[in-house]
Amino acid sequence: MDAPMDDDRGTTGRPPADGADPRHLSRKTVLRAALAAGVALPAALMGVPALARTVGPDGGPLDLTPECDDGDDPTPPQMEGPYFKPNSPRRTSLVDAGTPGTRLTVTGYVFGLACQPLGNVLLDFWQADVNGVYDNTGFRFRGHQFTDAGGAFTLTTIVPGLYPGRTRHLHVKVQAPGRPVLTTQLYFPGEPRNNTDSLFDPRLLMVVRNVTGGREATFDFVLNVTQTGTTTRTSTTTSSPGGGTWAAGTSYAIGARVTYGGTGYSCLQAHLAQPGWEPPNVPALWRAE
Repeated sequence: MDAPMDDDRGTTGRPPADGADPRHLSRKTVLRAALAAGVALPAALMGVPALARTVGPDGGPLDLTPECDDGDDPTPPQMEGPYFKPNSPRRTSLVDAGTPGTRLTVTGYVFGLACQPLGNVLLDFWQADVNGVYDNTGFRFRGHQFTDAGGAFTLTTIVPGLYPGRTRHLHVKVQAPGRPVLTTQLYFPGEPRNNTDSLFDPRLLMVVRNVTGGREATFDFVLNVTQTGTTTRTSTTTSSPGGGTWAAGTSYAIGARVTYGGTGYSCLQAHLAQPGWEPPNVPALWRAE
């Protein structure tokens, strides 16, 4: 039976406190909220310190998690292991209706060292199935995707099974355009084998909670990409090739409505539209009305 993995500490991995003020929020948490809401980040919050912690086996605090902050450390790497395969299919879901196992949705952002989100970052995931077995002949539980313009990603999969010597984990390779590949692993809180797995790194713990029908997890990657304190985008708005109001180069907020090819669409995620991201092509960004 799976060990309980409820974790209500929030995206910072720190227990919430009543009456908490912005000084107790990590910059990454504030940025996540702003990105999710599709709003500009207040300049006054850019200096919020990173105070995220997780709890060790003895109940005491561990080292700081890899929060994105000027001059801070990027997400730590880990070994690739023997089961990586190149050329995985591009997809955000590794399951179908008949796939056995507890459903798991992993969401997060990819940031650079200045806490600016990184778009078009490659994330290549692979993992064991519910029985702890890797598919070495095909591509079950293997797939790659790219972050959207706001640096966000979503993976739909299952909680991986256990196999000798390892705790539960997900493998991932993360690569910003034209930059080196980060190879690492993500872990689940509350797993008994976390204490005996020699590879386990608490800085790579996801925040996991039980939900109806499965579990939800969050994790933000910080890549070793130098950035300035602010991001300036230069884009040219082009007319919609579908004969509607959608246009590449336009920043759309959640709930924005456009037309394309005679159909109306509602925006599901805030993003900067790019050629190839026309509403019919990206159901993760647009819902037909």
